[in-house]
Amino acid sequence: MKKTVLLTGISGFVGQHCAVELIRKGYAVKGTVRNLSKKKNVLDAIRKETGTLDDMEILQLDLIADAGWDDAMTGVEYVLHVASPFTLTEPKDEMDMIRPAVDGTLRVLKSARTAGVKKVVLTSSTVAMAGDAKMNHLTQESWTNPESDRVSAYTKSTALAEKAAWKFYESQHGGERMELTVIHPGPIFGPTLSGDLTGASMTLMRDLLSGKLAMQPNVHYPMSDVRDVAALHVAALENKESDGQRFIVTSEEPYSFVEIASMLKENGYGKVRPRKAPSALIRFLSLFNREMKGMVPMLDVRITCDVTPAKRVFGWRPMAIRKTVLDTAASIMPLLQGTHG
Repeated sequence: MKKTVLLTGISGFVGQHCAVELIRKGYAVKGTVRNLSKKKNVLDAIRKETGTLDDMEILQLDLIADAGWDDAMTGVEYVLHVASPFTLTEPKDEMDMIRPAVDGTLRVLKSARTAGVKKVVLTSSTVAMAGDAKMNHLTQESWTNPESDRVSAYTKSTALAEKAAWKFYESQHGGERMELTVIHPGPIFGPTLSGDLTGASMTLMRDLLSGKLAMQPNVHYPMSDVRDVAALHVAALENKESDGQRFIVTSEEPYSFVEIASMLKENGYGKVRPRKAPSALIRFLSLFNREMKGMVPMLDVRITCDVTPAKRVFGWRPMAIRKTVLDTAASIMPLLQGTHG
């Protein structure tokens, strides 16, 4: 009998790739969405990749409401908690982003613990390690200071949600311990499965390919391929060595958005304009633009990451950045008007 995994946020970019990886590895999947209007698009995307929807179920659940979570955990052995709000745009009230992230994470963990789930694999982010850009080399021990005045609402929500998860994990008493592993990607690229280009990374790549993004910020950061991120989420489920650990899943070297634009330009995407934006301009615009404001902490910073633990525990090697960038572009171009050339 197949083991069942509850996957939160199955309609998202990472969630869809996790669902495909789970099915390919022989798991049954219960996927959660806030709105059932997304169900058909998600199922069509997954069927296209796997050829089947056997042992696949979509449930309507909301991270900010208790209703349905305990019932959803019935028969579940593992949980992939992928769902969390992400946007570069700063909300008017940071609690609009923090509350769903923290409370939603605890809601999932508590229901999973009550149901006797063996393990939860949580999606965090490298911004939970370096959101205030004061640490240029990230390891498993790195943490963002959520009280820093340089921290965006998204960064704060991610760090606080992960801290809440570890506090819950350490507070377990009595009965069999529910294990926890946390995965930390950087900016995530890779092929879209559903054609949804509304996520932050897909929007960035769409704007690069269409020529809308005339300049790129001076940010050097390790990047992640969504297929790597999904593969290690699933690999962690039954990997005992990963219990109680945090893993960075990024490229070994940092790349700038100008370098990404140059790769596209060199491979025939003629509308792309590789050009570094003056950081002073972005800082000025951030006074009026909430999306620009969310970018400021990473300007003129070169971040590196230690991916050695993930390579050792999972026998993993990061996808080549060139493949990630070109596969992303190839999946997006048919969705855009016109052709590259």
